[in-house]
Amino acid sequence: MVSYVWEDLACDESPVRELSQALRLDPLIARILCLRGVTTPDAAQRFLRPSLDQLHDPFRLTGMRPAVDRLLAAIERHERIAIHGDYDVDGITSTVILRRTLELLGGDVGHFLPERIRDGYGLSTAAVERLHAEGVRLIVSVDCGIRSADAGRRARDLGVDLVITDHHEPDAELPEAVAIINPKQPGCTYPDKHLAGVGVAFKLVQALCGRTGHENWLPGYLKIAAIGTLADVVPLVGENRVIAKLGLDLLSKGPHKVGLRALLEASGLAGRAIDSFQVAFQIAPRVNAAGRMSTPDIAMRLLLASDEADADVARDLASQLNVENEKRQQEDRTLVATARRQAESDPEIGARSVLVVAGEGWHRGVIGIVASKLVEMFHRPAIVLSIDGDTAHGSCRSIPGFDMLAALEAQASFLQRFGGHRMAAGLTMDAARIKAFRQAIAGWAEERLQPDDLRPRLRLDAPLRFRQITPALAADIAALAPFGAGNPKPLFHGSGLVVADGPRRLKDRHLSLSLKQDGVAFRGVFWRGAERLNAIETARGALDVAYSVEQNTFNGTTRVEVSLADARAAEQAHT
Repeated sequence: MVSYVWEDLACDESPVRELSQALRLDPLIARILCLRGVTTPDAAQRFLRPSLDQLHDPFRLTGMRPAVDRLLAAIERHERIAIHGDYDVDGITSTVILRRTLELLGGDVGHFLPERIRDGYGLSTAAVERLHAEGVRLIVSVDCGIRSADAGRRARDLGVDLVITDHHEPDAELPEAVAIINPKQPGCTYPDKHLAGVGVAFKLVQALCGRTGHENWLPGYLKIAAIGTLADVVPLVGENRVIAKLGLDLLSKGPHKVGLRALLEASGLAGRAIDSFQVAFQIAPRVNAAGRMSTPDIAMRLLLASDEADADVARDLASQLNVENEKRQQEDRTLVATARRQAESDPEIGARSVLVVAGEGWHRGVIGIVASKLVEMFHRPAIVLSIDGDTAHGSCRSIPGFDMLAALEAQASFLQRFGGHRMAAGLTMDAARIKAFRQAIAGWAEERLQPDDLRPRLRLDAPLRFRQITPALAADIAALAPFGAGNPKPLFHGSGLVVADGPRRLKDRHLSLSLKQDGVAFRGVFWRGAERLNAIETARGALDVAYSVEQNTFNGTTRVEVSLADARAAEQAHT
C-alpha cells in the first residue's frame, strides 16, 4: 500500500477570524475556506451559496459574439449545422446541451461523435469532408478542435464555416475558423480559465439563450453540464462550482427526462441524493464506457431521449451501457495487471521517474484508465501505449508536480500527434521509437523532478478531536461540497486513537472498524486499507489517523462516520 507523507497545511489566522466573525462560521469551516483560497466574506458567501447570477457574461469570452452571430444566421437561413463532439463524458454532454439548444431555436442540426478506434481523437480532415458531403455548412466543435489546424484549412477549402469551442491548451498555430471560444487562447481575458469542455459549451448556450430571450432555458442544462464538469476533473471553483453544485442539486431532486432517468436507474441512483463521488464512479464510467468499448452514440441517444414514449428504448440503451461498462471493467483489470508486471519486472521502466509501458493490441478504450491506476500505484507520471502495427496510441496521466503536456512538447520530435493539458494527454507515435521516447521523456523528467516529488502526500487541513465532531459540524462540512479538484474533501488528523471494534475486511480491499478518542467513538471505513490490517491490529491501542467526516443516511436516519485516508502507529510523526 502507498506510504503517504502527512503534511499539515499552514493557514493565516487573520482571515480565518474575519470569516468566522463576519459570517458566524465555525472556525474550522472558516479555516477550510481560507485554505481553499476563499478569504473574504463576499467570496465565502458566493462559495457557500452558488447561484446562476454568479455566472460571468458569456460575451466576455473571445470569439463568443461572432460564434453566436454565425449560429443564429445559420438557423435563420435553414443551413445544416453539425456539432462535432468527442467520445468521452465531457464531449458527449457538450454535444447534448448544444444540440438541444439549437433544435429548440429551430436549427437544422445533427451531430458527429468520432469513434475512438475508427476515427481517433479530435476534429479531423476526414470528419470535415464527411460532414461537407452530408450538406453541412457550419460545423461547431465542442471539447476539441483547438489543435486541429489541418481540419480548419480543409473546412476553409470546402467552404464550410467552422466554430471551435474547446478548453484544451492551444498550439502555437490556432486553426482557421469563424470563431474560436477557448478561455486559454492567447489574448482571452475571461476570468475562469479552467472550464471543462461542457463548461465552454454551456457558456455558448448561455449566450444563445440570452441573445434570443430564453434565459429561462438555462437551468434545464445544468444537470447534464454538471455530469460533464465533474467527470472531467476540473477545479470545482468559480463557474465550475456553480454548474456542479446546482446541477447536483437538480440531479438529486428530479424529475428527469426519460433518458437521464434511465441512466440514473441503471446506475443504482434513482431517488437518491447524488454527489460528486457518485457522478465520478457510477454515472460517468457508464457514459464513458460507450466510447471506450463500442460507440459513444449509445450514450448520446440515451441523454437526448426526452419523450416518455421512448422509455423502453431508453432502458435498453442504459442496459447496453451497463454491459459495456462491465466489459470495460474486465478489460482494465487485465491490462492493469499486465502493465504493473512490466513496471515491476523491468528496471528500464519501473526505475524511471516516468512510467512508459506498452503492449501489442492493448484496448485503446481503457489505456487512460490503466494510466490513472499506475499513477495511483506508483505515484509517478504514467504513459500507456497500445501498439497497432507500426503505430502506437498513448494515454498519459500525471502527478501534481509534473506538467505532462510540457513534457510531450519537449519530446515532439518523437510524436506524430499529441494534445491535452498538464495532468492528462494523448499521443500517437511510431511504435519503433517507443524505447527511445521512454528514455528521452524519463531523462527530461528526472532533470525536473526531485525524489520528494514522487512521494504521495496527504494534505491535512487541521487537527480535529472526536469530541469536537457534532452533527452540526458534519453538516457544515457537507455544505462545502461538491468536492474534487480545487476543492478537496477536508482531511483531518487525530492522535492516540483506540480501535474499539474491528478491524474487519470489507470486500477484501477495505476495512471496517470503530475508533474511540476522549470517550467518543465513531464507526469508520478505511478504503483500500486491507493491506494495513496487521499493522492496525498491532497498534490498535494508539493510532494516528488521517480522516474525513462523513454523513451516512440510511432508512431516513443520518449518522456521522469517519472515512480513513491513512492510519499508523501513534509514535510515527508527520511533517
